[in-house]
Amino acid sequence: MTPLRTWFGPRTRTRTRPRTRTRTTGPRRPGRPSSGRGRPWLGSLRTRLVVTFVLVTLTGSATATVLAYREARTAVLKRAQDSFQHDLHDRVTRIAPEVDLPPTERGLTELAERVSESLDGAPVVVGRYRDLQGTSDGLADRTRITPELREAVRTRDAMSFQRVTRHDTPYLVVGTPVTFADDGRASGLEIYAITSLRPEQDDTAALLSAVRNGVVPVVLLAALLALLSARAVLRPVRDLGTATRRLAEGDLSIRVAVKGRDELANLAQDFNETADALQSSVSHLSEQEERARRFVADVSHELRTPLAAMTMVATVLDEDADQLPPDTARAARTVSAETARLSRLVDDLMEMSRFDSGAARLRRADTDLGEAVRASLALRGWTDEVRAELPDGVRAAVDRRRVDVIIANLVGNALRHGAPPVTVSLASGAGAATVTVADHGPGLSPEALARVFDRFYKADSARTRSEGSGLGTAISLENARLHGGTIEAANGPAGGAVFTLRLPLDAPGRTSA
Repeated sequence: MTPLRTWFGPRTRTRTRPRTRTRTTGPRRPGRPSSGRGRPWLGSLRTRLVVTFVLVTLTGSATATVLAYREARTAVLKRAQDSFQHDLHDRVTRIAPEVDLPPTERGLTELAERVSESLDGAPVVVGRYRDLQGTSDGLADRTRITPELREAVRTRDAMSFQRVTRHDTPYLVVGTPVTFADDGRASGLEIYAITSLRPEQDDTAALLSAVRNGVVPVVLLAALLALLSARAVLRPVRDLGTATRRLAEGDLSIRVAVKGRDELANLAQDFNETADALQSSVSHLSEQEERARRFVADVSHELRTPLAAMTMVATVLDEDADQLPPDTARAARTVSAETARLSRLVDDLMEMSRFDSGAARLRRADTDLGEAVRASLALRGWTDEVRAELPDGVRAAVDRRRVDVIIANLVGNALRHGAPPVTVSLASGAGAATVTVADHGPGLSPEALARVFDRFYKADSARTRSEGSGLGTAISLENARLHGGTIEAANGPAGGAVFTLRLPLDAPGRTSA
């Protein structure tokens, strides 16, 4: 009997080609764009913070799970492979020398059975010698020993292994050649052992399941931490937003509590400094405006006495102008006209100062508005120049003097700056009376429409010596507001400017008689 021994060279791996799975899918349906309108929480900072925390946690957990599964699977398989190969080496080293060469089929079967019995789990063992083959399980699937593995064992003279899958079950197939003990020549005898890797697969699957189940509480914890963090971060932002809205509403005393030394605290500090500067500026401007109003009121009041004397003298000179030399008569008429213009300007300034100080009051009386407008036109001799559509029976509780001022300013502007015919119409409805003054001139430019009620504004800036003071429309609007009404300016569809006065038929409670 020629003694035999197993010879192990460096272990080489012959791997099967991984199976590829093909999935057939239909055309991808385009998704509908989402919209955050009507759902402000979808785009809120709190939602974005929570989603970011959860996504980061999910990404980290998934990455850790994949890495842990891969490392655990590799470690489990390597331990199983090394252990099985070592056991097979020991068993074959002890049993193979007892085999006679050339062996018979029965001898190969006995060898396979002895090796299988000595290994844990009694795996399937196959002994091959050239065309002869013996196995420990005659019913076992021998296709698990692939041609690639047999070629590796035969050509490399080293123990090789291969993992194969049959019916969704993984197997480890190890093959080793048996050589002569004296010179290491190949004896032609090959031993193959097949063992199931199902326990290892179950272990790694259980590990994956445990890790995957642990992701849920981790994500919930991350969401809770995100909510707490968002609350801590957003509270000063919310306070700052509330303070900003109150500041925009005019509460200049609002300030934000500064907590900590982070960026939000710096932002709160900047807000407080800005509010301080704004309050200081507004207070300064208010003081200047109040001084300007007092100055205008004081100057207007002080001018009334000398103006009264000047008006009296100018009236006398104007009456006697026909008896004076031509140059002197022209100078007298000029002084009289300018004195009258200055008197009207002082009266307008006094009226505006009363509006600004809140001293303007209404003396209401039940009035027929049609009759009041006709009287205002007749008083100024405009009856023949204006087309009036003034029905009787539209009555309201108004201050007749102030309504006269409004009509005089609106109609006077239409006659001076518009083109005939000038139309004044009166209508009522929905608890209000509407007086419309329209002309057929060039109308108002966009700039003039935006500023027509501003004080001292004149649509034609070149007309510095125009008869008006630039306060007429502003005084009219203030008188309308005092009644609880308003005045609107627009351009008519056929051209020309249109001013619409609206006055409530019922006296509002905010004014007093």
